[in-house]
Order: sequence, then structure tokens, then C-alpha cells
Amino acid sequence: MNPLNVDKTYLVTGGAGFIGFHLSKSLLEQGARVVGFDNLNDYYDVRLKEDRLALLKPYEKYTFVKGDLSDKDSVFALFRTYEPQVAVNLGAQAGVRYSIDNPDAYIQSNVVGFFHILEACRHFGVEHLVYASSSSVYGGNEKVPFATTDQVDEPVSLYAATKKSNELMAHAYSKLYRIPVTGLRFFTVYGPYGRPDMAYYKFTQKIMAGEPIQIYNHGDMYRDFTYIDDIVRGVENILCNPPAQNAKGVRYKLYNIGNNKPEKLMDYIETLERCLGKKAVKEFLPMQPGDVYRTYADVTDLTRDYDFKPDTSIEEGLSRFVAWYREYYRV
Repeated sequence: MNPLNVDKTYLVTGGAGFIGFHLSKSLLEQGARVVGFDNLNDYYDVRLKEDRLALLKPYEKYTFVKGDLSDKDSVFALFRTYEPQVAVNLGAQAGVRYSIDNPDAYIQSNVVGFFHILEACRHFGVEHLVYASSSSVYGGNEKVPFATTDQVDEPVSLYAATKKSNELMAHAYSKLYRIPVTGLRFFTVYGPYGRPDMAYYKFTQKIMAGEPIQIYNHGDMYRDFTYIDDIVRGVENILCNPPAQNAKGVRYKLYNIGNNKPEKLMDYIETLERCLGKKAVKEFLPMQPGDVYRTYADVTDLTRDYDFKPDTSIEEGLSRFVAWYREYYRV
């Protein structure tokens, strides 16, 4: 396994997003050149995205470009100007429930936008494309843990369908144009500077405000919660190690990246309550459309190929998040 090459230029789309920010910061701290690309949309509070960027801008080797993946000219200008050797596509319209009411945003960003990234990688000779897929592609699969060899042809949300389409498109481009590509199915990433639409973040806001939290499927749900630092380490190990040619002549690989230890939602909430020192007012509701009962990552391949070993417990991870939350919001 090759170490991180700090002499390369790394493009991070979704650079003002949660994972994009943390990955960029870690790369910069190691001395790499990073170009961030983001449209700074208002899906959640833009100030949080701006505050993430404010922490990155002092780095001498950091460049931020505001633009939209759905604008092909902007994407091509980005690659032409900065000539990244490694592209990390984390830019996407996130959120399962939001996709039910706003499907157009998902097609434009996740399908059209990803196509533009693939085209740019084709025309500008990128050495390795790493892109974000999602555990949502597993839908209502009952076999656990979820493995990348499982059938994922029955998505329960448009968001999941767009991510599955990314995997198919990426494989086709890798085969046709010999682009080395690695796809990552992320499993419920959490931590400081996280996404306010995620359950743990919303729970924290409501518990601190004394408002009831909505718990779906009456609390009978499991999630493979993965702390952001573990995710960043896993991604960094992959960046300078493009996949070798497989038996079919394609330089393409797909991995799960998760904690490999699903937690019961109610246990997660109890841990959050302890970290906050405050009990939640709970409102139990039925399962929501597009949601899934359980996520559980089989990370055997990632552990074998990259020695991936997430080691942050939910107690430690939530404690760090709560400490950040109190400082950031001054509560």
C-alpha cells in the first residue's frame, strides 16, 4: 500500500460539506495541495459550510472554487485550471427524506453532476477517482452484514437509486476509458461540524432546547454509526492506491466503509443523553418512507486491502461531538 503522496493535487468536490471538510483539513495538515469545489446550497444552514471553509482558507495550499457539478463548463474549467491527479467526488445532494419531495435536486447533482465528473476524469487524465456511494443502496436487504456482492436492485428512495446509478456509471467509464475508480459506500458518518439534517445532530438540538425528539419505527432501528476520523483515515489510505486491473480488465473497486458494529438507536440516544447530561423528551413514530430498519457494513475487503480498523466508540465519538456542539453554539 502506497503512502499518501503530498506532492499530488487533490480535488475534493463537496469541499464545504461534512466529510469533504474533514478530509481536506487532514490532507492540508499533511502538506498536500487541495482544491475544494462546492455550490454552497442552502439544503442546511450555509453558515456552517462557510465556517468550515473559514478553517481551511488559511492553509497556503488550499484553493476553494464555488461552482455547481451540474454545470459542465464549470467542472471542465476546474480540471483544466488545477489539473488534479486525484479526484474525490463527495459532492451530492444528500438526505433520504428530502429526496421524496425534491427529486429534481438529486437528478441534477447526483446523476448529471456525477456524469460531468466522469467526463472530466476521462478528458483530463486523472490518476484515480474516488467517489461517495451510500449504505442506502442496500435498501430493505435483510441479509446482514451488508456486502458489496449483495444484490442492490430494489432501492427504497430516489437518493439510493442515484447512488446505485453512480456505481454503474463509474464502472462503465472505468471499463471504457481505463479510469482507475474506487467507490465507497458510507455508513452513517457522524462527528463535529456534521450535517444538521442527521438524526444525532437534530436530537442534540432538540434535547438542548427541551423539545421532543422524533424516534421512528418506535426506536426499533439499528445503525452502523461511523466516526468521522475513522472515515478520513480510511479514505486517505485509498487515495494513492488506485485499484489494480481485475479479472475482467477493469480498474474498479467498490468498498463498504463503516464501523462494522451496528448500534441500537435507543442505545445511541441514551449515550447522547449521558454526554449532554440531559434526558430527551421522546415521541415515538412509525417508520418513515424511504427509511431502512438496519445498516451493517461488511468491511472485510477494506480491512484486508487497507488495514481499515475503525476504533472510535460511540461514547468517545458522541462526547467529542457534544464538546464541539457546546463550543460552536455557545450552549
